[in-house]
Amino acid sequence: MTKIVKTALSRFKVPALALAGAVALTGCVSPVAGPGGNYARPIGNAPVTANPTPYSGALNCLANYARANNIRGPRVAVGRILDYTGKSDFEGGRQVTQGASLMAISALAKSGARLVERFDTSVSELELRYANNRLIGEDGADFRRILAGQVPGSDFYLIGGITELNYNIRSVGTDTFVGDRDPSDPKGIINGKLYVMNVGLDLRLIDTRTLEVVDVVSYQKQIIGREVGLGYFQFFDDITVDLGVGGRSQEPVQLAVRSVVERAVVEMMANIYGVPGASVCGDTFGPNGDPMGPIGTTGAFVPRSDATVGNGATREQPGAWHGSRDGGLRGRH
Repeated sequence: MTKIVKTALSRFKVPALALAGAVALTGCVSPVAGPGGNYARPIGNAPVTANPTPYSGALNCLANYARANNIRGPRVAVGRILDYTGKSDFEGGRQVTQGASLMAISALAKSGARLVERFDTSVSELELRYANNRLIGEDGADFRRILAGQVPGSDFYLIGGITELNYNIRSVGTDTFVGDRDPSDPKGIINGKLYVMNVGLDLRLIDTRTLEVVDVVSYQKQIIGREVGLGYFQFFDDITVDLGVGGRSQEPVQLAVRSVVERAVVEMMANIYGVPGASVCGDTFGPNGDPMGPIGTTGAFVPRSDATVGNGATREQPGAWHGSRDGGLRGRH
């Protein structure tokens, strides 16, 4: 009888331990809200940080260049920069950010551009409509007056779209099993994978008055991902040990889009300011200047620039304006 009881207890030991563990986990969540009004306390304590790209330093440098040379740039508006890739998941939604226009506005602000709002004017239009009907009052006046020419116009506007999202441009991987034929001896598994994808962007800068396209930029950026794993398996008498560890990481796709947008804005604002080349921001990239690209011109459609040669070759330099490719700038962002 005692043997039967022990057998029954050992049979239910593992399920009982699993049930106890599940009950212990549910103790972290209460079905009744606590004194603070929450069922559970959120995890994580990472602070809010800046969100720069390797080209943010160049944008800030352009702003300083314009201030130092008393350059008052034209007013720039940002229109729709849409996702034309059409890539989406059935459950996760769009693969590429729908906020490229907002990224461009932030990039232009970093460069010191004079911005006028054209992306979302719904509130302003409603206010003007109310003011036109004399429904909005002002301090010291019966109603807000609408003055001719009170809204400044734009000189240029920026539009375009995200035009490429290519998965698995190239991938490599390995799966290795190590062990002999003896079942009691340890066995090991090693695996690793690398894969590359890319995003592409096409932007154009347009003269608001004439609708002439004055600048066009087409860039792409490759994105890398990796996966590694280790496994260990062995029998110890009546115990089986099966361990597995690994990690997976991928360069953020949306940060890549922001990087491409900022690189395009760097080139366009360098044109607007008449900057003679990436060497102007050499101090930003370290004590030895800019080792990432040749000294050249960035274009000449702005009258104050004395450049007479095109800027296609300079824009093709992958290192130009790129902050993290020089040791003097690493760690600043």
